[in-house]
Amino acid sequence: MNTCYNPFSLDGKTILITGASSGIGQATAIESSKLGANLIITGRNESRLNETLSQLKPGNHVAISSDLCNADDLKELTTQLPSLDGVVLCAGINETIPVQFCSPKKFQKIFETNFFSTVELVRLIIKTKKVNNGGSVVAISSAGGNFAINFGNGIYGSAKSALSTWCKFLAQELALKKIRVNAICPGMVKTPLIESGAISAEQLEQDMIKYPLKRFGEPSEIAWACIYFLSDASKWVTGTDFLIDGGYDLR
Repeated sequence: MNTCYNPFSLDGKTILITGASSGIGQATAIESSKLGANLIITGRNESRLNETLSQLKPGNHVAISSDLCNADDLKELTTQLPSLDGVVLCAGINETIPVQFCSPKKFQKIFETNFFSTVELVRLIIKTKKVNNGGSVVAISSAGGNFAINFGNGIYGSAKSALSTWCKFLAQELALKKIRVNAICPGMVKTPLIESGAISAEQLEQDMIKYPLKRFGEPSEIAWACIYFLSDASKWVTGTDFLIDGGYDLR
């Protein structure tokens, strides 16, 4: 019996993770390093990015501070990338905005980070052939907009819904190169996005009760799903929206 068998191993794989300075991106970097991945992590906040780097298990890891909404930063990041076996797209922002305040400026701000910059990064790395045949692209979308409609979440949900749809088209086009593309749609996860103060502690408690499992998700629980899609265990999976929401959609 081979006790070392692990279809979820990332040993020897080189993986780019955006939004790695906090939340799901940080957890995905840490957990991936435990399974043998060599990581390129990127984020806007250099000090927090280096904090993530310090928590990684030993490997050939690189931290590159970059603002994906800045065209020059995006091109510079692309030129620095080695050949990749995986990409995890975690960069994102959120803001609770009632419909009457959803101005074009607000749409542009949220779509720029949650959709346009992500799409442009993938376009550049595909165009420059940075992703190896047989590689995997994983996008962190959201249950909001795809499976759950909540007050004030219109712009964020629309951007994430657009991201999920785009992933399906990308999956179809990249299938010829054996590159898989999947989206993960988390429900509420305990990250800095929900600790910004826009939603009160009381409101969060009320929302938590709506989940059959009576709690929000942990970043590591989304990271483990990312690892599944990055690993050879999911070699026959592409074009999916993988819902992880503690049963919220059962309501």
